[in-house]
Amino acid sequence: MTWNSSLTLAARSLFWAVLFPGVVAFYVPFRYFGVDLRGDRNWTALDVPGLAFTAAGAVLLGACIIEFARSGRGTLSPVDPPRHLVVRGLYRYVRNPMYLSVSMILLGEAMLTRSGPLTLYWAIWFAAVNLFVVAYEEPWLRSQFGASYDAYAARVGRWIPTWPH
Repeated sequence: MTWNSSLTLAARSLFWAVLFPGVVAFYVPFRYFGVDLRGDRNWTALDVPGLAFTAAGAVLLGACIIEFARSGRGTLSPVDPPRHLVVRGLYRYVRNPMYLSVSMILLGEAMLTRSGPLTLYWAIWFAAVNLFVVAYEEPWLRSQFGASYDAYAARVGRWIPTWPH
């Protein structure tokens, strides 16, 4: 892999990260659900778990995006997917850590805003993601990676992390 192709992959990864999780987990909650992280806000101890969830979700999401690029040679987008099955990093423990990372961000934001509507947004989003994973993503991965994906899916949970044997 050349430096130029690595730079192109990084640019594609950044583009799709801004477009998908950036819109779902940042633009929509800030624009429509009152998420506000400005310094002049009256912070309380109740905000600490929300901040921790949001920050941890963002860090874990970044780690997943990097692993997709490094190990899979692709991005999080269905139109620019990894060329290799990614089973390293967080993918060693759970098959969908990116979606779980976005869930952490959204739930953290819901804790910060104490917003029922934002929690409902997360629930609808997660239900849609689950449907997408089961109906499209997993069949596609089986068609692309065959027995490798089947073995991976048999030992690693879809949503509940498992510890490697």
